[in-house]
Amino acid sequence: MDREGRKPKAVIVGGSIAGISSANALTLAGWDVIVLEKTISPPTGNPTGAGLALNPLSQKIIHSWISHPQLIQNITVPLTFDQNQVTDSEKKADLHVVLYDALPPQVFLWGHHFVSFHVANEKGTSVIVKAIVLQTGEIIEIVGDLLVAADGCLSSIRQKYRPDLKLSIYSGYCAWRGVLDYSKIENSEIIVAIKKAYPDLGKCLYFDLLNWLWYVNQLEPLVKGTSVTMKVTSDMIHKMHQEAEKVWIHELVKVIKETNEPFLNLIYDSDPLEKIFWDNVVLVGDAAHPITPHCIGSTNMSILDAAVLGKCLEKWGPEKVESALEEYQFIRLPVTSNQVLYARCLGRLKQGLVLPDRHPLDPKLANPEDYQDLLLRNTPFFYDVPSLFALILSSI
Repeated sequence: MDREGRKPKAVIVGGSIAGISSANALTLAGWDVIVLEKTISPPTGNPTGAGLALNPLSQKIIHSWISHPQLIQNITVPLTFDQNQVTDSEKKADLHVVLYDALPPQVFLWGHHFVSFHVANEKGTSVIVKAIVLQTGEIIEIVGDLLVAADGCLSSIRQKYRPDLKLSIYSGYCAWRGVLDYSKIENSEIIVAIKKAYPDLGKCLYFDLLNWLWYVNQLEPLVKGTSVTMKVTSDMIHKMHQEAEKVWIHELVKVIKETNEPFLNLIYDSDPLEKIFWDNVVLVGDAAHPITPHCIGSTNMSILDAAVLGKCLEKWGPEKVESALEEYQFIRLPVTSNQVLYARCLGRLKQGLVLPDRHPLDPKLANPEDYQDLLLRNTPFFYDVPSLFALILSSI
């Protein structure tokens, strides 16, 4: 409570994992929370079939937010090895759904598209956020004590403070992605063939869905707005199929061709930021540290951002928001900066590009020692966290 006996209020822009994690963390820290999300309705299940790779610390944090910790075991196992086995395919769940269900009612404003914000006074003690109600076109204003930017790597909120920040597309690469639902074709030729070609694949199939991703070296396509995904034309798909036939074995080509509605995913990162808060505006998740996917780190980083932010706000109280944000930045920035740079290096290594002081990786000539550099366990802070970080999370 503040001096006037009311709860401080946070406005979170974006209902991604970063946003919904921040909502849980700040609610437990004693804040009223509003989440602006342009999607018009709550999630109902796993939309892509992708399995989750949560490290043990992220799992511990989520356990502290939800009333039924066993739900997490239904959708993932701790990320301690470089290959993750999924759990019972009948236990279908989604991390977003689990975290959403843990929140009080009315936290999410669905179908509300963020428009703009401004800090209300020189001391930065309040922020006024404007959003448009998509169903009616009405513009609403929300006044809060804190604005949390969870609006992704193309964050418009970050853009206001860092208009000079240039995102780097992943060395000219994009990712073709798709999901093949094989629940009704378990014994089909394509599934039998793919399991025969890759016997370990069965350990990595999620909920009767085969979620595939193919990094392709190509020019960045034109994308409107702030989305990192784009729909593709039938001509683009046809050309992709032709290229797949040149690159992949027959079984994988069949999987790609049988997939309905594949799409392109742009991959960005940026040089680490020097600052992730201004006044009473703070960045979390991909807005704070755009990162390539090679360390499977984005979800874990977002969860840890939220947890540290919540603990710092709880520690300092509503009268000292700036001190809380300073500590959040002091704890998280060195960790995430190291992880972003490592993911970038790992991505370039996997592409066979030149890196300082080493030869490009050639899969045909590489020995087992060369592949040690590709292991996820080498990611900075994969197994441990800085002492200050551990201290702030000790009460979880």
